[in-house]
Amino acid sequence: MAAVMALSVLAGCVQYTTAPAIDPVLAGSLTPIASVPRGVPVSNTGLAGSWVLLSVEERGYAHFFALDLASAELKRLTSGDWNDITPSLSPDGDSIAFASDRGGSWDLYTMELGTGATTQVTNTRDYDGSPVWSPDMAWMAYETYNNGQMDVVMRSMTDPGAGPVLLTDDPASDHSPAWSPDGREIAFVSSRSGDADIWLADLDTTSDRFVNLSHTPRAAEGHPIWSRDGSQLAWAAAAQSPGLPGIYIWDASRPSISATWAGGGTWPAWNADGNRVVTVLDAPTQQLLSAYTLAGTPLMLPAPLPGQVRGLAWPAFSLPDPLPGEFLRAAQIDAPSLPTASVTALPDVPSKRWYIVPLDDVQAPSAGLHALVASSFRELRQRVTTEAGWDPLASLQNTFVPFTTPLEPGLQQDWLYTGRAFAVNTLMLNAGWLSVRREDIGDQTYWRIYVRVQNQDGSRGMPIKDPPWDLNTRYQLDPQAYEAGGSYAPAPPGYWIDLTSLAELYGWQRLPALPGWRTYYAGTRFTEFVHADGLDWYSAMLQLYPAEALLTPTAVLPPTITPSRTPRPTDTPYPTLTPRMTLTPSLTPTPAPPTSTPPPTPTPPTVIPTFPSATP
Repeated sequence: MAAVMALSVLAGCVQYTTAPAIDPVLAGSLTPIASVPRGVPVSNTGLAGSWVLLSVEERGYAHFFALDLASAELKRLTSGDWNDITPSLSPDGDSIAFASDRGGSWDLYTMELGTGATTQVTNTRDYDGSPVWSPDMAWMAYETYNNGQMDVVMRSMTDPGAGPVLLTDDPASDHSPAWSPDGREIAFVSSRSGDADIWLADLDTTSDRFVNLSHTPRAAEGHPIWSRDGSQLAWAAAAQSPGLPGIYIWDASRPSISATWAGGGTWPAWNADGNRVVTVLDAPTQQLLSAYTLAGTPLMLPAPLPGQVRGLAWPAFSLPDPLPGEFLRAAQIDAPSLPTASVTALPDVPSKRWYIVPLDDVQAPSAGLHALVASSFRELRQRVTTEAGWDPLASLQNTFVPFTTPLEPGLQQDWLYTGRAFAVNTLMLNAGWLSVRREDIGDQTYWRIYVRVQNQDGSRGMPIKDPPWDLNTRYQLDPQAYEAGGSYAPAPPGYWIDLTSLAELYGWQRLPALPGWRTYYAGTRFTEFVHADGLDWYSAMLQLYPAEALLTPTAVLPPTITPSRTPRPTDTPYPTLTPRMTLTPSLTPTPAPPTSTPPPTPTPPTVIPTFPSATP
């Protein structure tokens, strides 16, 4: 423990300097490398190669572990509140180079395997990672975040005062270098062709030195690594076009022949003889380690790993026995446990029934979560706020949804009804504070979410190297993008944290997309996280609702005494037109019949009465 504290004190005393100017590669600048003749392989150290060196996340921090493939024994080599990633064995087998943020930002270090002593190589605020040695150990190539983009640079190991030499200078993302054993070429990943491909840089020339090896549109490659003799180059591919995702191998003796598929996996590593591959397999909630021959013969059953892999190597070395003091102290440290929820049932809640806890400081349509997972959400929120420097979980798209509220089609049995799920606000994606990466596992599609950190000074997060998935290109009248549900996008600039990885630490798992997600945006479900605790959806609903509330009544017509045929509909006759009278023209006029006028009716004469006079 004292040694660990000493390392922390020394790391805190490191003074950061301004990143040295990076000069472009000039003719003759690689003189030490040119001394290695072409075609001469690196000599085998003769050490046993049964140990696999891993960088695995544990409780939010990545550290080195050594795994014995024969006995499945796992030994911790480093520990602390920092990350150690991307280990690379030196050609002499005595040291490993790696990237670590133990000093406050991402720099390069070397570690002696015999003693565990660590030496710092770079000292800048910019991100430096994925180091790899030259065969003569005179140079080291690595990736760096330079002027808002990822580039591959080289640094002299014999002249510590010399600045880095720029190998790539393209607006695209260039990263993950792999130095060929003959010292003449460096393979790396670049998105300069539109998506992540494997490129090869010829160190013997300064013009037209870059060649695309993979040439795979609508696919993303990564993690190239040479075999020990330099005859083969392996890499991982995530294919969205017709093809198989997994590990591909390129034969350097036949450069015009496309790489061939070797097996599944997302991160390859060679054994000392170059005839076996160890790789990482992705599962929905964890990663596994597997190994097989180039003929496809499995060498071991997939072994589950304790966390996400951040580096992999199959070096020809064996651990000292007994272990050096630094390794021994790290192996005896137990991982700190995450806080657990403490829940007390309310007295007025019915037996065996749980309730929803309101989230007063969260903006959501119905801000609340199941009582058993609300504490876990609060712990996750606090951790994400610390890592990102701001609170991306303060405003959510959804938390608990009442059972009487209908969701979109296909989401009738969504976990939001159980109170055990929350959905991240998609407005952050449109604002550039969220990035989504597609991960196909088997026949299902999952998503990995990254959150942009507030302070872009390199003290938090790290750059995104793998190309994200742009869901909005499906609406840009591109038939291929529409059928694929989107397309790969350039890596966003800046520093980011992996929200999906942090959520898994606190029990929150991602959901797969619905089968029709390519044409149905809501079916992607890329923002939703679930804390199921081993329950299925129906069992989780029974913790909140009685079984009667989950029944869906089906209308049944009463039977009739006498069965009768259902009359078929008849065609309605169209109305007919009534014919009109027509006049027939004639040349001879038709005489009219004579008419007789009746005689006038006689009128009787009018008789005027007379009256007698009144005078006598």
